Amino acid sequence: MKVLLIGSGGREHALAWKLAQSPLLPKLYAAPGNAGISQLAECVPVAADNIPGLLEFALREKIDLTIVGPEVPLVAGIGDVFRENGLLLFGPSKDTALLEGSKAFSKEIMTKYGVPTASYEIFRNVNEAKHYVIEAEMPLVIKADGLAAGKGVVICDSSEQAVATLTQMMEEKLFGDAGSRVIIEKKLEGEELSILVLTDGKKIIPLASARDHKRAYDHDRGPNTGGMGAFSPSMKIPESEIGTIIDIAVRPILEGLARDGMSYRGVLYAGIMLTKDGPFVLEYNCRFGDPETEVILPRLKSDLLPVMVQIANGCLDTERLEWHDKACMTVVMASGGYPGHYEKGFPIQGLETVKGQPDVAVFHAGTAFNAAKQVVTAGGRVLAVTAWGDTLKAAHERVYHVIKKINFEGGFCRRDIGQKAIAPHII
Repeated sequence: MKVLLIGSGGREHALAWKLAQSPLLPKLYAAPGNAGISQLAECVPVAADNIPGLLEFALREKIDLTIVGPEVPLVAGIGDVFRENGLLLFGPSKDTALLEGSKAFSKEIMTKYGVPTASYEIFRNVNEAKHYVIEAEMPLVIKADGLAAGKGVVICDSSEQAVATLTQMMEEKLFGDAGSRVIIEKKLEGEELSILVLTDGKKIIPLASARDHKRAYDHDRGPNTGGMGAFSPSMKIPESEIGTIIDIAVRPILEGLARDGMSYRGVLYAGIMLTKDGPFVLEYNCRFGDPETEVILPRLKSDLLPVMVQIANGCLDTERLEWHDKACMTVVMASGGYPGHYEKGFPIQGLETVKGQPDVAVFHAGTAFNAAKQVVTAGGRVLAVTAWGDTLKAAHERVYHVIKKINFEGGFCRRDIGQKAIAPHII
């Protein structure tokens, strides 16, 4: 089976790592891939959002299955284009990918199908939005409607901060057209949880739970990022109770979409807030979470590839997946300045010293080769250093031990990933 994996981040490296373990995979291509992925796949210089170029490559090489990592091509409709050309693809159609592509659409769908979510208002007019936040009770959350690489969500503790945020999003176009429309919602209090499921639109297979850390700095300070680390299992809820949350947060969406003539195929991610009033949905993503994928896949015993083929065909036959009992943790090493401006091209030292260590994987998120064939930084999130062990504490100790051996100019990471779950009394 010839497989094309689309994307170039840590999520895609983790997927390539898992797919490479399948006996069904003689050939893996990645478009465009990165320095780490190149060790597992043949990288082809086609951008993830170049749908015509990807289609031409897949047809020419007679690709058996295409797996889409990032959200941009999914929201742009790559699923529809490939299927119209007789190609098998793992990922939702353009209309169902709007669950991530438009936060306004997502909130309206949640309301329509009875999924608990924070109360909200939607605004296109910046003056109306500013008037609303001046009068509103704080704190609240302002979200850019469109895709903003995980950064278009701002928690505001004062009306002054909210007005400034609206100016940046809607007038100064901090996130481009993604901020032309905004959602303003009540801030929920509780513990966050990431729930991912595999589905053909009817049948649902849950993946292991995970917890992401969005803020840039220790103790959940600083701006939101695409994710600075994660751990699995989530510790805040027994794995046996995941089914109850799926019945509340996932099943109504899939059933509602089906009634409206839209079948969802792929992975669906639900960001959950566990409040005193029960679980509420914060957001949906139409693809594997990043960095959640980097802690979920190392725990997966089952071969992922045949399940993806079944889903792409619209017929999920697998009943359940097998999981390792180990806990897993990943810590993102980021470029100085991220999630704002950052420089690229700095050589990364120490990768060879940790290569081959047991229960460790270093997933490349933003790397490339320079002219001297050195691995250099090429993005805001550079590496997702991942480790697993019998306990979360063991995984925590191992991952930070490995991080000490890797460095690049300006690089930083959070030092408290998973700490609340391990020793909440010291936070």
